Amino acid sequence: MKVYTKTGDKGTTSLFGGDRVPKHHIRIESYGTVDELNSYIGLIRDQDINPFYKQVLIRVQDRLFTVGAILATPPAKEMLKNGKERLNIPKISEADVELLENEIDGMETALPPMTHFVLPGGHTTVSYCHIARCVCRRAERLSVHLNEIEPVDVLVLAYLNRLSDYLFVLARKLSHDLQADEVKWMPEKL
Repeated sequence: MKVYTKTGDKGTTSLFGGDRVPKHHIRIESYGTVDELNSYIGLIRDQDINPFYKQVLIRVQDRLFTVGAILATPPAKEMLKNGKERLNIPKISEADVELLENEIDGMETALPPMTHFVLPGGHTTVSYCHIARCVCRRAERLSVHLNEIEPVDVLVLAYLNRLSDYLFVLARKLSHDLQADEVKWMPEKL
């Protein structure tokens, strides 16, 4: 199979199920941003961090492929004519969301309570987490926008929301682990 098909040379692409849409379609923007997020998470995973975090991030990357496949499938194409599901992949589950919540809770036990907003930065690895968090929020916003046009699985929306929280807490935990300075945002007085 060749990487290039030439079918997108005029600015359209195929969704799962065969429908062709413009490459700027909100569905393409949604799963394309999830793909971008997955790449940034790979960058975090490539850093010198605790192997446990790497294993969690591999799980997250796997789930993001599932999210992308779900977002690439219009609701009308989710089922085959014989009544079987078109996507032969696991769905996002409550357990996937709970995994992120449990990881957040576990990391927060080792961190001082937050009293201020924190400026992104302090260490390259921490900065990658903050970039991933921002891309995750964008993926969430785009998916919510898509949901206003066509329904999106509510667990996909919940997963993206919780993942951005996880990435924020991971950034704080890595700041702690790497002994990087966490710079509190202190608004200037007028």
